[in-house]
Amino acid sequence: MSVSIRTAVRGDEGLIFDFICALAAYEKLSHEVEAGTQDIARDLFGSSPRVFCEIAEIEGKPVGFALWYYTYSTFLGKHGIWLEDLFVDPAARGAGAGKALMAHLANKCREEGLGRLEWWVLDWNTPSIEFYKSLGAVMQEEWSVCRMDGVALVELGQAGAKK
Repeated sequence: MSVSIRTAVRGDEGLIFDFICALAAYEKLSHEVEAGTQDIARDLFGSSPRVFCEIAEIEGKPVGFALWYYTYSTFLGKHGIWLEDLFVDPAARGAGAGKALMAHLANKCREEGLGRLEWWVLDWNTPSIEFYKSLGAVMQEEWSVCRMDGVALVELGQAGAKK
């Protein structure tokens, strides 16, 4: 079985949404999914996309995806790629789809002269951590994730608008 990687196209929004939901279920975060296929179609295939997606296929059947966007490192003075989501259907794991997706993104970094490929992984997700380490990834344990959303985000934004 050979794995092929293709860029997602309009019409793939339902497939991408299904992968997102499967990933959320695996991560025990289904309750956090608010996006729908219309959001995905708008953001990936609208007039000014700022997020991108690659689809892994085995024998023409979609088995996984990588959703990503560009970042910028002020320390490196270079753009990079932030991998927002990577998911391979459990039935297809071990066939090389995850590695092919990661290699595809690493090659994009190489071709475009980008400085980094980064992502988060849940600390309990040992199979994924081991997979990423096998590819040469280094865990950044000295960094903590910060997030602001909901009421806190709105309130801070309102405070900034008053100036």
